[in-house]
Amino acid sequence: MTEVQIKAALEKFEALIREQDARSEAIKQQGDFIDYSTLDKLTIGVCGGDGIGPIITNEAARVLEFLLKEDVENGKIEFKTIDGLTIENRVAVNKAIPDDVLEELKKCPVILKGPTTTPQAGDPWPNIESANVAMRKALDLFANLRPVKVPEEGIDWTFFRENTEGAYAVGSKGVNITDDLAMDFVVTTTEGTQRIARLAYDYARRNKKDRVSIIQKANVIKTTDGKFLNLCKEIGKEYPEITTDEWYIDITTAKLIDKKRRTDFKVFVLPNLYGDIITDEAAEFQGGVGTAGSANIGKKYAMFEAIHGSAPRMMREGRGKYADPCSMLRAAVMLLSHIGKQAEADKLERALDICMYEEKKLKITGRADGATCEDFGNYVMETLTTL
Repeated sequence: MTEVQIKAALEKFEALIREQDARSEAIKQQGDFIDYSTLDKLTIGVCGGDGIGPIITNEAARVLEFLLKEDVENGKIEFKTIDGLTIENRVAVNKAIPDDVLEELKKCPVILKGPTTTPQAGDPWPNIESANVAMRKALDLFANLRPVKVPEEGIDWTFFRENTEGAYAVGSKGVNITDDLAMDFVVTTTEGTQRIARLAYDYARRNKKDRVSIIQKANVIKTTDGKFLNLCKEIGKEYPEITTDEWYIDITTAKLIDKKRRTDFKVFVLPNLYGDIITDEAAEFQGGVGTAGSANIGKKYAMFEAIHGSAPRMMREGRGKYADPCSMLRAAVMLLSHIGKQAEADKLERALDICMYEEKKLKITGRADGATCEDFGNYVMETLTTL
């Protein structure tokens, strides 16, 4: 390694430090969460994304409009379609989110978003940043909330994944120092950790959950994971009625499949990368990632999405209309709750439980031997009219 290579790497590292320090300072300046009840009109952006995204997102929007018909008709809520977040458009401008699309998104305090394609090695696309990661950073959606519930197994988990830091904060800004050495970076800030921890404990208190588990690998990743663990524990002291425990990420993945221990878990708070991995594992208990929705919460914006990908193969094979909308419909439940429509949220959640687990009059297979996305949406709306 030459001195020139070392100096070039240090310059890039210095730029990252200054960038993240500025982000940390910006977090300190933020105000309170948006109060939707004070808005004359709430605009909900419907952003389809890639592949099957527009199909399942539009179906979820159709169900939402059905539930919110009165508010839509009296002008209190409007749905706004936002196109342009396709991989083709993003590649054309070489940006994770095209500028014009981002401007439209910023006009919508609440966003219902379909899955987007993220290029990886071997793809025909250039190495642009994940649209999801970019949106979370641009709108400061610092909390990723993912519930998993399987009553017959005693599973009732809620995951609070930190969404803007950790290994993903500068995931596209690692440094190839030489042909033989590459380095990426993990970011943990005091402000970023405290706000996700407080959100998790507040949720536990409001929903009468008696345990919050802090997931990390502080025995090995001592600086950043250690900081995350210690800050979360300090926040936990403000909630004496809630038991705080701590688990390493590797043993947590094992205990989630341990029938004797997994029912002990209630609320999880964890860094970005660990949260991404473990929530996919957890979703399998509920029927797979196709059944799981996700909420991305910030103080000014909130975005609701499926946790699975854009299924390009389904589209190539002409099976898009058979895509399963349940993930987006579960996300719609969280959207309704977030904007203060708890009665509607409870109603939709009950309808989905009936349609997915109890009656199961229609079966989604992803192929012509099963129901279409629209058929299932109609089934959900028919069920809603009986509740």
